[in-house]
Amino acid sequence: MNVKPVLGDWEIPHIQAMHSLEQRQFVELNVPGRAGSLFQDMNTRPTSIAISGSLYGDEPRNEFLEALRGKYRAGEPVTFVGDIVTATEVQYVIIESLQFSESGMQPDQLDYYIRIKESPPPPPPPDPFGALDTDLLDQAGGFLDSVTGALDVIDGLGNVPNIGDPTPQVRQAMDQVTEATAGLQDAATLLSGLFGDD
Repeated sequence: MNVKPVLGDWEIPHIQAMHSLEQRQFVELNVPGRAGSLFQDMNTRPTSIAISGSLYGDEPRNEFLEALRGKYRAGEPVTFVGDIVTATEVQYVIIESLQFSESGMQPDQLDYYIRIKESPPPPPPPDPFGALDTDLLDQAGGFLDSVTGALDVIDGLGNVPNIGDPTPQVRQAMDQVTEATAGLQDAATLLSGLFGDD
């Protein structure tokens, strides 16, 4: 192995063997009256990679188990680099299964078997405004500015008098008119006597 297999940022130690399985998926379509079948290509299945190896000693074993099980429990796609995936599009993988074994015949040895599977890259973080048209945002901003401007104009008018029941003011004005025109009746009587109108 020219390139040591690396899972995420962790170099897999003491590898003894690696196996890769790449498989294309087809749907078989039987054609009545014809020998053989037609096959519809459903593209490839995710590439599976099996990695096996052995570790010796308590400290290397504990470090290995802690690092590998941490990645397994996270369940997130991680990058994978290795010679076995050359000329493929495998970039991200998930850890599908882990298998460990120890034997009384070799008490210091831990044998491991890791199965990883191709996974698409994780999606980018969502943009809360990504689906909105930017023109709508501009229009909403303009509407907000116009509402704010209208509120400022109303605020600038000062105190607007409370227009309630207008009849007290009208009555007061009518009383003043009545007082001002009270002497007109007497003047009209005098004038009509001067001109001889009975």
